[in-house]
Amino acid sequence: MPKPRTAAPLSRRGLLAAGGATAVGALLAACGSGGGSGSEADGTAGAGPWTFTDDRRKAVTAKSAPSRVVAFTGTAAALVDFGVDKQIVGVFGETRTADGKADPQAGDLDIAKVEILGNVWGEFSVEKYAALRPELLVTHMYDPGALWYVPDESKDKILGLAPSVAITTARVPMTTPIQRYARLAESLGADLKAKKVTDAKARFEAAAEELRQAAKAAGGIKVMAASGSPDTFYVSNPRIATDLLYFSELGVEFVVPTKLEAGDYYEALSWENAGRFAADLIILDKRSTALQPKDLAAKPSWAQLPAVKAGQVAPWDSVPRFSYAGAAPLLENLAKAVRSARKVS
Repeated sequence: MPKPRTAAPLSRRGLLAAGGATAVGALLAACGSGGGSGSEADGTAGAGPWTFTDDRRKAVTAKSAPSRVVAFTGTAAALVDFGVDKQIVGVFGETRTADGKADPQAGDLDIAKVEILGNVWGEFSVEKYAALRPELLVTHMYDPGALWYVPDESKDKILGLAPSVAITTARVPMTTPIQRYARLAESLGADLKAKKVTDAKARFEAAAEELRQAAKAAGGIKVMAASGSPDTFYVSNPRIATDLLYFSELGVEFVVPTKLEAGDYYEALSWENAGRFAADLIILDKRSTALQPKDLAAKPSWAQLPAVKAGQVAPWDSVPRFSYAGAAPLLENLAKAVRSARKVS
């Protein structure tokens, strides 16, 4: 999966104080897991019973559409783009920057109106989550059964408090999770025919065609999707990452790494080997915990890459916002970068 937005490994510190554990235990007893299995593909909205089958093939049911939703921040932002708003009461994952502003991942989500359960990888307050009286938890699923930003050490407690929905965000083109989040939003009461949504979809479709035409005219431009850390240069696999997979379908030619790490998401190179793959354009992970061009300038191997020498480095949102509004700018920006690039490798 994409590298989490932290340079440190998953935190193993306890999330519950001794007193809080008792309170959460009581809530766990009072709330069912709300799970089950089923074959229905879509959610249903309305005043009556609600059901949605997620990408674990797990049918989630309730007496009515959940009105208290907690989600990974990027997921919450996607649901907001589709018209779900007041139902979102809490989020987890990067939400607020060090200066107190909304993290780019939050999109149009009003972070002042939601409870932030954790702001970094491995941080998720079970006590705060329980106090929100959640009716549904929603997040990405990069690998089967793995819930994005839900810590393994507290996963059972978290999932015991409310039903959960997981949407696949790897090994499928980006349009698939966008459509799935749209369907989930609709089941929660969103109007997918609202002008805000249809305008965003039209922009997305126009941007996809723009990228298709830019790639067609590119003349063999090779693109590398990468992320930098102090010790490692990560080259992403376009056959796994959902956005890169979709860009490839539109005709963009990507560097394909060959010695993949577990999960096949990327190849990890030492900086001495950063020039292993030839690329004309580098799209670089723009997340705050990944090194940016100004941070990399002092690394000789980075400075010697042909794309870097040519000034052909563009920002990349490696964890996209899976909505038409969130994805359209990504297509537009990549189209612009591809059109501007020349063959240098």
